Amino acid sequence: MFTGIVTAIGTIDSVREGGDMRLRIACPLDPAAIAIGASIACSGVCLTVVAKGGTKGDAHFDVDVSQETVSRTAKGMWAQGQRLNLEPSLKLGDELGGHIVTGHVDDVGSVLDWTPVGGSMHAIIGAPQRLAPYIAEKGSITVDGVSLTVNSVEDTDDAVRFTLNIIPHTEEVTTLGELRQGGEVNLEVDTLARYLHRMQSLRS
Repeated sequence: MFTGIVTAIGTIDSVREGGDMRLRIACPLDPAAIAIGASIACSGVCLTVVAKGGTKGDAHFDVDVSQETVSRTAKGMWAQGQRLNLEPSLKLGDELGGHIVTGHVDDVGSVLDWTPVGGSMHAIIGAPQRLAPYIAEKGSITVDGVSLTVNSVEDTDDAVRFTLNIIPHTEEVTTLGELRQGGEVNLEVDTLARYLHRMQSLRS
């Protein structure tokens, strides 16, 4: 489990193809604090650490990424040189600064608009209509592993649009500051919304 509060930005240092992809991700973490078999959310995708190395502040860890994961996540995100939002898994007693995040991507959204408003960025994200029941005004959603609050929602026949406000701090400490119109993002809906929708469907 995660909270959607990014602790570091990593960079894909190498990609080894053949069956599942083996990635080496460079990061400013302490390798002593990374356990083999531990889970790290990489831009919203829960991956398992299979190797590690380096020194404190200049570490790296390896993960395997299946073709299933590649097919269900944002296009091009697993290429060498790509930057990823990193969050180690939640430990009992840690502060829950965002919301409960599982690290399982529900779908891929697209950036329809990316406009500066004041000191922040105003984003409009388009998502498949099947996610509409889980996205609510002032509710939570995870975008590339970052816990954000939905400002407004607009439904259409075949899609749903929602707006976000990205403050300068979030732009600086995550990869969201690199988003541009037309880009793709990994989306995970709020876990509570998922269960409430399931309960409601059973009542119906």
